[in-house]
Amino acid sequence: MDRAGSKSLGEAFTDAEREIEAALIQIAPWRERGLRYSPVHGGISNVNWRVAVDGKSFFVKIPGRGTEMFIDRAAALAASRRAEALGIGPRVHDYLADQGIEINDFIEGRRPCTNTDFLDATIRANAVGVYRAFNNSGLLPLTKTVFDMIDEHFDQVWSLGGKAPADFEWLSKQYGLARSALEASGIDLVPCFNDPMPGNFMLGADKSIMLIDYEYASNNDRCYDLGVWCGEMFFSDAVENEIIETYFGSFDLAMKARLVVHKALADIKWATWAMVQNKVSTLDFDFYKYGAWKHMRARSIMRDPRWVDYLNSV
Repeated sequence: MDRAGSKSLGEAFTDAEREIEAALIQIAPWRERGLRYSPVHGGISNVNWRVAVDGKSFFVKIPGRGTEMFIDRAAALAASRRAEALGIGPRVHDYLADQGIEINDFIEGRRPCTNTDFLDATIRANAVGVYRAFNNSGLLPLTKTVFDMIDEHFDQVWSLGGKAPADFEWLSKQYGLARSALEASGIDLVPCFNDPMPGNFMLGADKSIMLIDYEYASNNDRCYDLGVWCGEMFFSDAVENEIIETYFGSFDLAMKARLVVHKALADIKWATWAMVQNKVSTLDFDFYKYGAWKHMRARSIMRDPRWVDYLNSV
């Protein structure tokens, strides 16, 4: 860690620094061991830190205000331990787990991915392999489908007096049609990562992938994981087809339909999540703009002439 950009205990100046120091002094094994901390930027839910203890680095996540409304920290810890056991996530430490504070080994020798990295077919294939390993690892303690997430956020928006788009009734109708179609065909319930921001994929020099940040992980439909990832990475139609073939071993039109429908539902979920965050979060991030953009992309899928065909094919 660059000492010029880090602080020791007792040097806190901001509220966030005082909060991380208050947490760190509770970890008995780390006391009197040359501890230093510095911020890790990039997240839009929590306040993240890199902590060095006698030269070894740890990642410490302080839960953001309001995140308890949609994150089960015990479930997140269980998912993180699952990923560690599979070799696709970092080592987990539970020093402050009872407070919802997440502590992992800081992954050295890897960097967060960008959307551009996923233009590389090898990196995409390796990410698919990581997804498949997690999806096939046996059910997690928490079941929370995309339907559960969306309904939860709808209720939260109304209770908080949040802003909804003018065509919310139409979007809700399309959500209902998609839910009915998917439930009629059957939900393929597996452990899902659910949160494929590019920075959650840690890339090695050999193009291998590890995943970090399992706070949204839950049992969900398998194709949701693929759909939300494809949407987040802006993959083309051809790349989506390639991912289906890589994941399942062959291309299948029904899986393509499920992926696209889940991609639209993912945008509804995250748009509504942003409407909630816009009311409760203290982070410096334009959640209203983020949610408006997600709604626009959901509309682009649901207004596509193929939308009805996708619903009929799932």
